[in-house]
Amino acid sequence: MNKIKLEIVGLSYSQTQSGAYALVLAESGGKRRLPIIIGGFEAQAIAIELEKMTPTRPLTHDLFKSFAQTFDIDVKEVVIYNLVEGIFYSKLICEKNGVISEIDARTSDAIAIGVRFNCPVYTFETILSSAGILLEDELLEQESFEFDDSIDDGAKGNTWKSLSIAELETQLGEAISNEDYELASKIRDEINKRSSN
Repeated sequence: MNKIKLEIVGLSYSQTQSGAYALVLAESGGKRRLPIIIGGFEAQAIAIELEKMTPTRPLTHDLFKSFAQTFDIDVKEVVIYNLVEGIFYSKLICEKNGVISEIDARTSDAIAIGVRFNCPVYTFETILSSAGILLEDELLEQESFEFDDSIDDGAKGNTWKSLSIAELETQLGEAISNEDYELASKIRDEINKRSSN
């Protein structure tokens, strides 16, 4: 069975499950999207790595990477290999001294680890055909990765508009120190919006 490469294209607050997030994976070179509901902790861990933020202390997935590298284990790829009753099953394909091993993992954890090793994510046609969503061309053009602003506290959003970039950078540093990476990513987005104008 041929594997199909996927790329992370979105991470947003789930409208259907409280406290959960939707991780959206795209078929490489295709129009299908695979939405996967994940927990807040895993969503935060993925967003931190994608946005190249550095936590003050290592998160669980960072610890896994350090542990693996200490013992010369390389994570080569993530494979989403099954879907049963709405639950995705994944595995990490690892290599040590030329020996390949497969480690079963929750999809959210597998991807959080995978992004730390810069390894590709794959699935199979059977999964994409049963759980994938086909996007129209105009929706594909609008698509871009960002951490969903719908989680944003309206009061904080209004407060940020009145702050200077230097003040926002101070708040960004505080959010990172407090390990509030969700807030930090939003402040960084606000800084980036202003810098691009």
